[in-house]
Amino acid sequence: MRQIILDTETTGLEPKQGHRIIEVGCVEIINRRFTGNNFHEYINPLRDIDEGAMAVHGISNEDLADKPIYEDIAESLYEYLEGAEVIIHNAPFDVGFINHEYALMGSEHTDMSSWCDVVDTLQMARKLFPGQRNSLDALCKRYDIDNSRRELHGALLDSEILGDVYLAMTGGQNSLFSAENMEQKSQHQQPIDPNRPRLKIIKPNEEEDRLHQERLAFIKKSASGHCLWADMTTTESE
Repeated sequence: MRQIILDTETTGLEPKQGHRIIEVGCVEIINRRFTGNNFHEYINPLRDIDEGAMAVHGISNEDLADKPIYEDIAESLYEYLEGAEVIIHNAPFDVGFINHEYALMGSEHTDMSSWCDVVDTLQMARKLFPGQRNSLDALCKRYDIDNSRRELHGALLDSEILGDVYLAMTGGQNSLFSAENMEQKSQHQQPIDPNRPRLKIIKPNEEEDRLHQERLAFIKKSASGHCLWADMTTTESE
């Protein structure tokens, strides 16, 4: 599956008030691996940036004076995102701005959900951790992900960090059992000697088993109900 982690920076909070996108950053993930095929553009919004927004991302009007306008990058962005699963933190914000930009152009691409699948990690986090803070910084702390470079918001950096968060939120186990990894492992496997000594089986005590079950329950909750080890344990017990 081709997945794109996307973030934008804008001149303000509301496109209906004339605010525009000034930065788009996208990171590509295929089979739960970062490919390096990223998309990143600064954009001249043809209007001033609100002081409040500038305090968040640190991008000034002067920084964007020589950058392309949205129309210049619109087709490249559409082609990059089309058909992918696009993962965004607080998706309605970014999707609203992207739809607005295409509408201003008179483009037919005014409904992003019609040309790619959108996943909102904020909604995912709220289901996993109801009643808790679920900002990107809070999730980084919860999953022990380094975000020390994030002194200011930046679309590409935030997409890279969100990519790490998303993989942590969804378990990260699939990559262990991907077709590519299994094929690589099979190439290096040695045949088993039928005359080898039998391995001694050491069974866990009650406390070790309890801690193991608690860990599986935590992984299953963090991975939206998917945990291969828990499924294997259930199958064996049946």
